[in-house]
Amino acid sequence: MLRVKDEEGSMSKSRDYQDGPLSEDYSENELELYQQYRAGKYGEHSTGWNSDDDDDGSYAGSSMRKRAVKVKHVKRREKRSEKKKEENKPRKHKPKQKHRDRVRHPERAEVRDSGGARQCLGPGCVEAARANSKYCSDDCGMKLAANRICEILPQRIQQWQQSPCIAEEQGKKLLERIRREQQSARMRLTEMEKRFHELEGIIAKAKQQVVQHDEEVNEGDDDTDLQIFCVSCSHPVNPKVALRHMERCYAKYESQTSFGSMYPTRIEGATRLFCDVYNPQSKTYCKRLQVLCPEHSRDPKVPADEVCGCPLVRDVFEPTGEYCRVSKRKCNKHYCWEKLRRAEVDLERVRVWYKLDELFEQERNVRTAMTNRAGLMALMLHQTIQHDPITTDLRTNKDR
Repeated sequence: MLRVKDEEGSMSKSRDYQDGPLSEDYSENELELYQQYRAGKYGEHSTGWNSDDDDDGSYAGSSMRKRAVKVKHVKRREKRSEKKKEENKPRKHKPKQKHRDRVRHPERAEVRDSGGARQCLGPGCVEAARANSKYCSDDCGMKLAANRICEILPQRIQQWQQSPCIAEEQGKKLLERIRREQQSARMRLTEMEKRFHELEGIIAKAKQQVVQHDEEVNEGDDDTDLQIFCVSCSHPVNPKVALRHMERCYAKYESQTSFGSMYPTRIEGATRLFCDVYNPQSKTYCKRLQVLCPEHSRDPKVPADEVCGCPLVRDVFEPTGEYCRVSKRKCNKHYCWEKLRRAEVDLERVRVWYKLDELFEQERNVRTAMTNRAGLMALMLHQTIQHDPITTDLRTNKDR
């Protein structure tokens, strides 16, 4: 029995070698055999394999089965190699937007892929849309926008009217406060204009006074050896001429700088505020106070018989109704008092005008915000969802 089995094994091996080694180049018969094997035609329970009637058929069937299994394994290796090649290739990712458009609007994607022209989205229009546009013309786009506004706007207006606008109420309160501040600023400006004219009347009245030489003698008796330092140049000066020296020194340093604007001052009813002298080199208008500008205004020469005329006061602020009757050239206590008084009034007027301009700008901004809040764009782009129809005021109890 053992010898017979060994002989059968040797015969099968010799037949396999006679048929030739298995290679990856297969004939058409081998491929058909592999397809039949996959279909189960030559399975274990089929009569085509291992038939008891014919021993030779069993030898041939075993060799054919081996060839079919070999073909199957080679096909699997080829598929694995193809998969590896595909994985090694760089992947081309498509833009996300195109993918989203194809998912949301498959019909549009088909039209784009086919290269056909899209239909215009205008109401009732059957024309083809322009390149890189949804409409065939601007009129179609305007018609569609108008239809959307007519459809959505009435509902938004109704929602706007149902709940009170807190910002609108705050804007009204802010406008009332701004108007009160404007009224007080106008009253202040009227007061400063009155002071301006009063000062001019005082200066005109002071010039009519007569010089008294006795007061000049008393003025010259206060000679001391004290010295003070100038705030501009730091030089020691005598107290008698300190004001005169500091004023001239300040004017010298102030003239080295310039304060200009491209536009002249245009204020209705305002007189003698800014210098407004045009500089052709810098193409600007001087914005110093006219009475203090050392660059474009010079102090006039004082005649010998001109009186000082400064109003005298008691306890710093209480006017006495009298005037300084010392010669203007020799009076060191009240040097340039007219210019300083005028500059004080003019500076206060400028501040009030700046305050009025700021208040006008605030009022304009508030009115613009209130207009845009209930405008077309705001109603179309914004919406307040009121979940409780009974409660109209959406604020908390603390904010009310």
